[in-house]
Formats: sequence, C-alpha cells, structure tokens
Amino acid sequence: MAPPLSDAVVVDVLRRLDRLTAPLVRRLGRPPELAPAERDAWWADRVSRVAAAASGLPRLAGRLADLLPLQNTVGTAVQSLVVLGVAGEHGVTDPAERVALLSRVLLARDLPAERVRPLLERVRGTYSEAALGAKEERAGLSGAARTVWRAARLLSRIDEALDARPKGRLGARALANLPVVGVLGGYASEREALRRAARMTADLLGPARPVTV
Repeated sequence: MAPPLSDAVVVDVLRRLDRLTAPLVRRLGRPPELAPAERDAWWADRVSRVAAAASGLPRLAGRLADLLPLQNTVGTAVQSLVVLGVAGEHGVTDPAERVALLSRVLLARDLPAERVRPLLERVRGTYSEAALGAKEERAGLSGAARTVWRAARLLSRIDEALDARPKGRLGARALANLPVVGVLGGYASEREALRRAARMTADLLGPARPVTV
C-alpha cells in the first residue's frame, strides 16, 4: 500500500495547477455587467456547459476510463477552472489561499493557507514554458484543450487523492460506465459535479465581492 501523499507533494501539484490554469480562467471571464450575486452562478452554469463536455469525453471508453487516471485527472482539471473562477469573484488572489481552496474542494483535504505558505516558499521557482506551453499554443479553443490536458497530466501525480473530488448524481455515473453512450452519462455527471464544486467554493468563501474583470 502506497504511503499517504505528503503536504509538500499536494502543495507542489496544486501550486502548479493554479499557475497553469489561471490564464485560461481569465480568458473564460464572465460578462463584467453581471451583478456580484449572479457571478458564482455564472461559473457554475455557463462555464460548466463548456467544461463538462471536455471532462466527459473520457467516458467514450466507458468503464475503462475508471481503470485509467484519465477520468479523474481530466475531471479534476476542469473542476479547478470553476473553483478558481469563483475564487476570483471573491477576491482570492493569494497563492497560499488558492492552493488551500483547491485542496479543500478537489481533494477534501484540510490544508490551511498557514500550512501551505511555508511549503510554497520551499518550492518557489519558475514553472517552465515546457510545462505551460508557449503562449501562442495557449490561445483559442485548441489552446484551452491543451491547458486542460497539461493540467490533467500534472494531476496524475496525485491521482490516488482525486476520488474525493465532487461527483455527479449516481444515475448519471452509472450510465457513464457503459461504452460509447457513457459519454452522455459522463457529460451529465461532470456538469453536476462542476456545479457542486462551484457551490462548495462559494460556501467556503461567503458572499461575492463587487469586483470587475
């Protein structure tokens, strides 16, 4: 049995995940005229319709997707976009707080910012373009897809912890176990999971602040 993941490993992966996906979150920015009270819902609904399609695609393989890290890693990568989008609405910009929030929502792991901060200092450095991809490769829909897949590859380092991420309804998850048509169940399940991730994030952070993008 593998030893439990250390805080240092979790923080390193989530720090890189934040830095990798933050530019994409900004490009997905919601309409600036929305009232603060409506912004969390925008991330939960509008973005989830686009993102759930990407995170549901591994279900083309049916139950085989569960035997590989593919479903959990891609699903978690997409959920991170929603978590960080909602975090931005609440003015959360501190890296330690963002990592702590990702850990709580995606991994059900209580890792307070006070414990994250010294670990960030320990692993501080430039995340190379080899991992992020060249800027011109991160533009448009294809660039968004590349970012999600890079994030999924990064999350494979902690795949054993990803079963704790928000999940969709049991019926949709059961349908997702079937080959080919499983993509329909995967889409429904991941869309609901993204909404739950957004609600969990908003509940942890309280009322949205009147910030603009």
